Amino acid sequence: MPGAPTIREALDAAQQATSRIEARVLLREVLQQSDVWLLAHDDELLTAEQAQQYVALVVRRVAGEPIAYITGRREFHGREFKVTPDVLIPRPETELLVELALQRLLAGAPARVLDLGAGSGCIGITIAAERPQVQVTLVDASKDALKIAQVNARQWAPANTTLLHSDWYSAIGEERYDLIVANPPYVAEGDAHLQQGDLRFEPRTALAAGVDGLSDLSRIIAQAPQHLAAGGWLLLEHGFDQAVACAWLLEAAGLQDVFNAPDLAGMPRVSGGRLDV
Repeated sequence: MPGAPTIREALDAAQQATSRIEARVLLREVLQQSDVWLLAHDDELLTAEQAQQYVALVVRRVAGEPIAYITGRREFHGREFKVTPDVLIPRPETELLVELALQRLLAGAPARVLDLGAGSGCIGITIAAERPQVQVTLVDASKDALKIAQVNARQWAPANTTLLHSDWYSAIGEERYDLIVANPPYVAEGDAHLQQGDLRFEPRTALAAGVDGLSDLSRIIAQAPQHLAAGGWLLLEHGFDQAVACAWLLEAAGLQDVFNAPDLAGMPRVSGGRLDV
């Protein structure tokens, strides 16, 4: 991209290496402008510095780096969350977990929620923002992840979120919650997908869980009855082929009303159960 290209020329050149949508996202990032502005000013020249910055971002994307890490943010359930390589990138299918949680939290009714392995905080913080009367505790074993979650909590739900450094339940003592949610690591250590796409750049400790991917799910489910209030729910995201195993684990833990819900693609995505009253 020699010289000083126009916006149109810069986009055309970038589209030789990446998709049109991604080319526009990256140029919006450099110029801090909207798509509408880019369209209205497509004959405007970039400065040499802007062109250089744009090329650098495109090169990063061509190398496989996720757009979310390049821009430092990702939209989730209608809100924009800060993300870095210290946390998983929020994904649309995880919104199902939030929707199922919100269905179990009556509007205006106080409740206590625990978000295990919070990462960016997108799950627990969204719940807190949608249900301001609910107190949400977000825990993660990674202090770096908690720093990111803290930024997001301050933006979207500063009044009713608490962050805690904890390896699952280890730091919460005998506290009990009306709802526990978790999107834990559930990929098998040897899964070839870990070497593909965005997963190559995401924190391995937030993805992989033992030889069958069930080690963290098993631990969370087994200990849940000790931390659920009577009638409280445990909801978990898991892999498409883990619904049967999760149902068995939930029932073995003594939880009732065990269920599985499919995501928009029809894949088994979230399982849950309730502690009997």
